[in-house]
Amino acid sequence: MEWGRAMGELSTAIDHLATEDVSEIPRALLAEQLIELHWQMARLQAQIARRTGVRLP
Repeated sequence: MEWGRAMGELSTAIDHLATEDVSEIPRALLAEQLIELHWQMARLQAQIARRTGVRLP
């Protein structure tokens, strides 16, 4: 997947999450979502770290 498309999909997903009324989410589902969000955030941080360590010529 190309960079621009991947970042567009990530941005769209975040925008979607921002429109949700979290007060309407049942507690059990909210807990599941929080675990998944933290997992995805860790994956994103790993990709940031990979790119931070790259030395350019």
